[in-house]
Amino acid sequence: MNRPRDTLLVGGALILTAGLFDAPALYVAGVALIVLGTACVAWVRAATQDVTVERRLTRTRVMEDEPLDVDVVVHSATIGLPAGDLTDPFLDGRPAPLRVGRRTQRIRIRASFARRGRRRLGAPSITVRDPLGMTERTITGGGAADILVLPRIEPLTDPGHVRGDRPGPWLRTLALAADVDLDGLRPYRPGSPASRIYWPGVARGGELSERRLSSGSDERALVLLDARAARAADLDAAVRAAASICRFLGERAGCRLVLPGMRRGLEVGPSLRGWDAAHTQLALVEPGGRPSASLVAQRRGLLIWVTGERLTHAPQGLVRSGAGTRILVTPGAGGAGRTVFTVSGCTASILGGPRQPRAAAAGTSREPAR
Repeated sequence: MNRPRDTLLVGGALILTAGLFDAPALYVAGVALIVLGTACVAWVRAATQDVTVERRLTRTRVMEDEPLDVDVVVHSATIGLPAGDLTDPFLDGRPAPLRVGRRTQRIRIRASFARRGRRRLGAPSITVRDPLGMTERTITGGGAADILVLPRIEPLTDPGHVRGDRPGPWLRTLALAADVDLDGLRPYRPGSPASRIYWPGVARGGELSERRLSSGSDERALVLLDARAARAADLDAAVRAAASICRFLGERAGCRLVLPGMRRGLEVGPSLRGWDAAHTQLALVEPGGRPSASLVAQRRGLLIWVTGERLTHAPQGLVRSGAGTRILVTPGAGGAGRTVFTVSGCTASILGGPRQPRAAAAGTSREPAR
C-alpha cells in the first residue's frame, strides 16, 4: 500500500467534492491531507539524504560455533537519525531499532555459525519511516560479506584414559608412528638431510642416528578423507575428526592430508606449517568424493582413513593397503577393530597392531612422543 499517494488522492477528492457541492468545510480537510502526505514524503527524504550504513568485521575466518563480532555503524551527516530499523543477515531476521536524534549509532552483533563452509551474507540496510508511519525508505550500505567457517578442532581421547596434560598410551603410539617410519632407525650417514636425524636420541646422549624409510614409503603420516555419507551431520563429524587428527599430528611430526579428488595431498609440517591451507580445504569439502585408491595401495607407513559412513567393517581399499599401521575413523560408537581413540563423535579403530620401530644401533631406543 502506498499511503502517501492514497492520502494525496483522498485530499484531492475532498477538494473536488467541496467545489462540486459547495461544501467549504471539505476544503480544509482536503488541503490538510495533501499537506500531511507531502510533508511525510519530504521528511523521510530529508532525513535519509546524508545517512550512511557501514559494516565492519573483526575476521573473515571463524571456526564452527566460534563467536564473531560484527559492528554496524549508522551515521547521519546533517540531522539526527530518524525513526527506523536496521536489518542485517547477522541479526537472524530480528531488526534492531534506531535511536532517534543521534548523529551516529553503533550496533554490535555477536554471531556464530554451527556448520562449516563458505557463507555469503548480504549488505546491511536501514528502513526509515516518518512519525506517522505513512511512508518509508530503505538505504543499503556496504557490500556482501564472505565468511569462511572452518571445521571445529576437538581433542583426541583415549578410551578409558583420564584427560590430562599428556595424551594417553594409544595417542602416544600414534604420535610415535607418525614421527618415525615403522621400519625403524639406522646409523647416521653423512649427507643425509637434517630432517631425517633422530634428534630425541641425540638429546639423550645416544649415537647419532637417522630415520630409516621403507622403499616407496612416505615420511609423513597419511590422513585420507572419504566424503561419502548418508547424513550431512556424519560428514561434518568426519571432517572435524580429520581436522583434529591433522592438528594433533601437525603439532608433533606432521602429516599429509588427502581429500577427495587429490592426487598428492596437502603437507602439514611440524609446528603446523601448511596447516591454514589444509584447514581451509577441509571447510570446503563437498559430499560424495572418495580418496585415491593408488595412494592407499602404495602406502607403507601410518595410514588413517576417515569416513563419513557408519561402517562396522573396513573398506576393501584399506584392507588391501600395505600400510604398517591402518586406522579407520567412523562416526558413532561402532568400529571395525579395537578402539584406539575417539574424536568429534567418531571412533578410531586399528586394523592389526602397530609395529614398534627397531633400533638399528645401540643407544637409539625410542620413547613415545609427548
